[in-house]
Amino acid sequence: MIFGKFRWMAASIALLLALTACGTNTDTGRSDAEDASSSLVVEHAMGKTEVPEDPKRVVILTNEGTEALLALGIKPVGAVKSWLGDPWYDHIADQMKGVKVVGTESDINLEAIAALKPDLIIGNKMRQEKWYDHLSQIAPTVFSETLRGDWKINFELYAKAVNREEKGKELMASFDQRVEEIRKKLGDQVNQEISVVRFMPGNARIYYKDSFSGVILEQIGFKRPPSHDKQEFADEVTKERIPDMEGDVLFYFTYETGDGEAVKTEKEWTGDPLWKNLKVVKSGNAHKVSDAIWNTAGGILAANLMLDDIEKFFLEGKK
Repeated sequence: MIFGKFRWMAASIALLLALTACGTNTDTGRSDAEDASSSLVVEHAMGKTEVPEDPKRVVILTNEGTEALLALGIKPVGAVKSWLGDPWYDHIADQMKGVKVVGTESDINLEAIAALKPDLIIGNKMRQEKWYDHLSQIAPTVFSETLRGDWKINFELYAKAVNREEKGKELMASFDQRVEEIRKKLGDQVNQEISVVRFMPGNARIYYKDSFSGVILEQIGFKRPPSHDKQEFADEVTKERIPDMEGDVLFYFTYETGDGEAVKTEKEWTGDPLWKNLKVVKSGNAHKVSDAIWNTAGGILAANLMLDDIEKFFLEGKK
């Protein structure tokens, strides 16, 4: 038994020496020559990481990241489940056929990720910091810092991580150009104060400027009600705060996962006398929009679909 143990150790040492002699990077499984010619270093929320120059098997751990990859022409091998949908948002379902679910943004499945043998993992510090070390042992891992209003910043990082920066710049320039065209068509309508409200099971929120929809509304040039005009994410409010939802135009969305609880909340609030007494409601300028598009998807595809809504509500019939 002792002889067998020493023989195994000797074989292991011989293998290690052989790998060293042929210049293999034991962390990545690639030769030193390959590392030098086919990798790049990406600076991100957790430090600096060497990633493959042309990743083939990408796992993405945020919904806005999923949209970024699809827009850049990359279909991930694995992705976190959409917040709404079974398992993907309707607007990306066709593009995500065959992609494996690896948990949710808040509860990723490390075993499922490892089983996919990824060569690059992209995630988010705010959501997954506690798993970073484990993920890094599976494959090179790049993290964006936060979510909410940072979708453009994150998109730039993701484009760099998959070595498609030029494509990313083209896509963002196209989006910015579209925003500029909409702003010009809106004219004086951009001076209207826009209120954004979300209904969830048992509660509601007023959304401010550091949110996905808030950043886009600000880029277009819309005004916000004075109490909403701040670089914060959102406030959870009680029904007594319904008067604070007042605006020239109000957009609201409902996070309904299928049990009917969020829709129940929406009906209770929109049926409340305080809601019905809002000037924006009385004037017919309170509009229900998609929670996925205006909030939870949070990426470049949803951003363009949100612009579609803006054109529908403000410009339809005025071209």
